[in-house]
Amino acid sequence: MAEAPAWARSLVLTVCAEADAPLPRLSWRHRDRTTSSGLTRQSAGLVSVVAGRDPVDQRLTLLHELAHWLSPAPRGRRRGRTRHHDAAFYTTAFGLYRRHGVPDAAALAGESARYPSSLTHARRLGVPGAEEAWRERRMALRQRLQRRPPLRVLVPEHAVRLVRDGRWTRCAVCGIRVVGPNLRRLRRRPGRHVLMGIA
Repeated sequence: MAEAPAWARSLVLTVCAEADAPLPRLSWRHRDRTTSSGLTRQSAGLVSVVAGRDPVDQRLTLLHELAHWLSPAPRGRRRGRTRHHDAAFYTTAFGLYRRHGVPDAAALAGESARYPSSLTHARRLGVPGAEEAWRERRMALRQRLQRRPPLRVLVPEHAVRLVRDGRWTRCAVCGIRVVGPNLRRLRRRPGRHVLMGIA
């Protein structure tokens, strides 16, 4: 594990001093790729960054993780129930980006590449360029939907028969994995479904 560069350590000090927040331990590693990734574990007092080659993306990633560090820890977290990147988070994050040297265009591009919902929050916050980026994404999604071939019925409607397949549960009729709330519901009472797809 490499030592965090001086600019990153300085940025952590500055951001935490501004917010009157405790300092996290900063873990820094390098990977030979363009983009960076990160993780914040408030319970362990840790902010971790895997730095790619792009220096702007390194700064964006570190500030994104610091926004998590400054955000209140979720209470009673249950899988799938906690909003990790909500309006409050992005209010903090986009404020940090602007104050600490990430251009609006880079912030929008970096965030929306990982979390498309960030564009909705950026529009609400009035981030310059967010409205255009949101419209372009909507248009791209519409065009992709228009290019997609129509779905066909691959396996007609049938009663779901649950079987184990290693660590997964599948429908014995069509072979599709059944997970999460659907699996819980089908274990309580029988159900039916149809397998749609592109043939």
